[in-house]
Amino acid sequence: MAEPPQTDVSRPSALPTAKLLHRPALDQALVDQNSEEYLNAIEEEWNKRLDAEVEVLVDGMVDIVSLASIGDKDKFRIAQETFQAELRAESMVRAANSLLSITHSLKLLLLLSDEAQIARWRDEEMKDVRQEKSEAQQKVAVLLDELFRSPPQPT
Repeated sequence: MAEPPQTDVSRPSALPTAKLLHRPALDQALVDQNSEEYLNAIEEEWNKRLDAEVEVLVDGMVDIVSLASIGDKDKFRIAQETFQAELRAESMVRAANSLLSITHSLKLLLLLSDEAQIARWRDEEMKDVRQEKSEAQQKVAVLLDELFRSPPQPT
C-alpha cells in the first residue's frame, strides 16, 4: 500500500462544527460591558452568593432551635426531629464550607489584584469624603452664625 503524500496542509482533528466551551451570549455580554459595569456585576454576584449562604445558616439555626422544644414526645417524633436536626446541621456545615471557600477566593482576588487601582479608588473615596466633610462643616458654621446673630424675637 502506498502512503498518502506528505504535505504541510493542516488537517482538522475534530469536527469543524465543534465549539468547545463556547458561550456566545455570555461572551457578547462581557464585550458590551465597560470595566466598571463588569466589576459591579461581579461584586453583585459575590454579594448574592454570600447572602444565600448566610441565609442557609440563619434558617438552619432557626429550624434547629424550633426543633429543640421540650414536651411530651413519643419515640417516633423524637427520631423524626433528630433526623431533621441532623439534616439542618449538614446543610449548615455545607454553607459554612462554602463561606470558607468564598473567603479564600476573595483573599486570592485581593492578593492578585491591582494594588495601584485599589489605592486610587481609596484616594478618590477619601477625597470625596473630605469634600463632603468640609461642605458639612461650612453649612454648620453658617447655621450657627445665623442662630447666634439673629436678634431675639419680641413676644
